[in-house]
Amino acid sequence: MPSKEVVRIEDRQDRWRFVCPRGHRSWEPTNHHFWCQKCAASDDADGVFHELRDKKTDAHLGRDQVRLVTPVGPYDGDLDRRASDD
Repeated sequence: MPSKEVVRIEDRQDRWRFVCPRGHRSWEPTNHHFWCQKCAASDDADGVFHELRDKKTDAHLGRDQVRLVTPVGPYDGDLDRRASDD
């Protein structure tokens, strides 16, 4: 299994490196995708997207290819999976 790219979602350097498909840094993870505030506020784009763009390598990374990390530990936004485990 290939290793996942670590994205520290509250780290300023990672916010400059990992952007939405239109190049914004105002994205947030959601349960199964990402959401961008600036895209959602525009008239010509949807705020929902499924891949982050790595500006360093120009790779496009889906949610299953990244490990999202916060200062308190891994981001576990997959509430559906957690609820089904109970």
